[in-house]
Amino acid sequence: MKSYSFSDMNRLSGEILETALSEPVALTKYGKERLVIVQAERYRSLAGLPRQMAFTVEGAPNAVNAELMDGLAAILGDELPNA
Repeated sequence: MKSYSFSDMNRLSGEILETALSEPVALTKYGKERLVIVQAERYRSLAGLPRQMAFTVEGAPNAVNAELMDGLAAILGDELPNA
């Protein structure tokens, strides 16, 4: 794992972020690791979070579609017809 200091972020942010796309990067402050940057997919895996999913309105599962319609109704202040 490559390591950079917090002050390196000002000068080398592009390099640091590019490196983080292929391997974890440690950010240090006063010589101690404070943060680790990892790819989103790796973070979700470590945190036990499900993969992000995307649907079209027509292709969404009924529960997702209902939640979307409820949210839109709340925003618009009207009841939308059930799809």
